[in-house]
Parts: sequence; structure tokens; C-alpha cells
Amino acid sequence: MKQEIKYIASDEVKEKISQWQSWLKDERRYSVHTLDAYSRDLAIFLQFLEEHLGKIPTLKILQKADVRTFRAFLSNRNAKYIEKSSTARELSSLKNFYHWLAQNKIIDNTSLSIISSPKQGKILPKAIDVNDTFNVLEIVKDFSKQEWQGLRDVAILTILYGCGLRISEALSLNMGDINHNNFLKIKGKGNKERLVPVLPIIREKIDAYLSACPYNIKNGEALFLGARGERISPRIIQRNLEKVRRYLGLNDNLTPHALRHSFATHLLANGTDLRSLQELLGHASLSTTQRYTDVQIETLKKEYSKSHPLEK
Repeated sequence: MKQEIKYIASDEVKEKISQWQSWLKDERRYSVHTLDAYSRDLAIFLQFLEEHLGKIPTLKILQKADVRTFRAFLSNRNAKYIEKSSTARELSSLKNFYHWLAQNKIIDNTSLSIISSPKQGKILPKAIDVNDTFNVLEIVKDFSKQEWQGLRDVAILTILYGCGLRISEALSLNMGDINHNNFLKIKGKGNKERLVPVLPIIREKIDAYLSACPYNIKNGEALFLGARGERISPRIIQRNLEKVRRYLGLNDNLTPHALRHSFATHLLANGTDLRSLQELLGHASLSTTQRYTDVQIETLKKEYSKSHPLEK
């Protein structure tokens, strides 16, 4: 159970926070995880504000916060060695709250709008080598207690790599979600829907799991089950992958999400165009998909350096 978030703020601010959260949930359709992250980010800023000013934050104080105040907040986070990616998200959450306050004519403070997010180094997606990927898919079944659970894990990892799904998307699948034309309709981030083709080999792995599964799964019920017949937790898959990683001596980047990165990297390497890849991955922006081009370039540089006679 998640710990309740405590806000150091006046009652009027707490009331507005509650209204803002309802707006994020009901109108913007933010996921529970995103809503929780935004709420915690705001709580961090309010705590800083109370320590910085020596006063409980009120709407009037939020209105008067100037550029120096917001920069002091960023400096405070930097002094605590908070990662720039986390600070950038905190700033984004804060801007969202202030935007909502202005939109609803509660307060209008434009100081925050001129504060830029901390510059972050380019983080490239970490894919797994094709042969290593096949080894993972082959061996993962050996790390489960029951045969049907091993077949389940094979089916899950195959769908992650074969369809480029996020682990949350794969585990939220229900019986009957794969239509007769072998397509999946996936609802991803921001409730963005996309159609993903399902290869015959993926269907085979799912059918093998269903044939061995001791539970009678009806249409509309969870497709992938845990030992007690409940929808499986992502942590089970993560733990089994950790065992596989140690056994095969692979890097720490072997995670469920790495299989999605591998899907994209391997498709791009075999000629898939960026626009098609963007649709398959469900990226809102093409610039997000273009990161995989950088992965290709880095791989090419390594291969060139390793193979060219001048380097030898």
C-alpha cells in the first residue's frame, strides 16, 4: 500500500491540490502512477517552500513566488544530488499545477514559465544482442516452479520482444484481446491506442501456455495469471529475468523494457522505417523513436572500431 502523501500547506492550498488531482484523473485521464508521481513532486516543492521561507505555503505565497524562489528550489535539489531527470519531472509537475491554478483563475504566476528544465545527457535505449535475446526466450522457462508458469513466462517475454509492448501493456491483456486477424489493440500511455500485429510464433507460445494453464480463463479475464490464478505481477517477471541474467552472465540492462528496446533496435536494423516504428511503439513524438537511430550509429562505431585493420 502506498504511503499517504502529506502536504505542508494551508487548508486552502490542500483543497486546490485535491481539485487539481481530480482534474488530472477524471479529465486528463492520467494513470494512477503518474498522478502519484505528480502529487509527490508537488509535496517536495511545498516542503522546500516552507523551509526556504519559514512559513506554511498559502495561495498568496504561491502567487508571490518569483524566479529566484524557483531557482533556489532547483539548486536545493542539485545540492542533494537528485538526478536531473527527477528534477526535470518535478519541475514539470510544478508547472502543471501552476497552469491549472491559472486556468481556473485562482492565481496567475508566470515566473515559473521562464524556468528551464535541467539539461540532461542523452540516454540511449539499451537493447540486447539478437542471439542473447533468443537465449533468454529459450531458457526463461527453466526458472519457474511449474511447467505452465515457465510456458507463461516464455509467452510474456515473446510478446514483449515480438510486439514491442511495455510490461504493463502485456500484463494488462485479457483473454480475447488478440482478434481473428492476429492484431492486438493496445491502449498505451495517455490512453493512446495502437494496433500491433501478432506473429504466428507469438500466438504459438500463448497457445502453449493456455493449454498447460490449470485455470479456465474466460473471455475478458486476465490472460497471464500468477500461481493463485490472479493477474500476474510485473515483479515476478522481473525476478525471473534477474535469474536468467545472472545465469547467462548478461549486463544489468536485461529488463522487461530492454526487450521492447530490442524489438525497436532490431527492426530498425533490418530496414523498418521510423514512421512505422513510431506507430508500432505508440510514441507520441517521432523524436522519441529517433533515439533508436542513435543506437544504430553507436553500434556501427563499435563494430567499425573493432573490425577495421587500422585499429588492429
